[in-house]
Amino acid sequence: MTGIFVAYNQAYYDEIILLLEKHGTRGYTCWTEISGRGSDKGEPHLGTHTWPTFNDALITFVEDDNVDAIMDSLHKLDCISEELGLRAFAWKIDKTV
Repeated sequence: MTGIFVAYNQAYYDEIILLLEKHGTRGYTCWTEISGRGSDKGEPHLGTHTWPTFNDALITFVEDDNVDAIMDSLHKLDCISEELGLRAFAWKIDKTV
């Protein structure tokens, strides 16, 4: 099993949920209206007068054979509008309860 954490501009929410469903991923936990600034490209999303937008984030756990397809789809989505900001991280899960 692999965990995938995605931080993204809140404008991406519907697209990311549809992307996960397309890959057979039903379960996730989402955090809304979080602030942050990417390390590479894009504008800060701080919820301030100067930088009024926010980010959202979600975490999901998927079978290992689905990881590459999901990560590739997330990368393609990010490439469409890099300035919006989308980052995804995957790591192996040793145990679940």
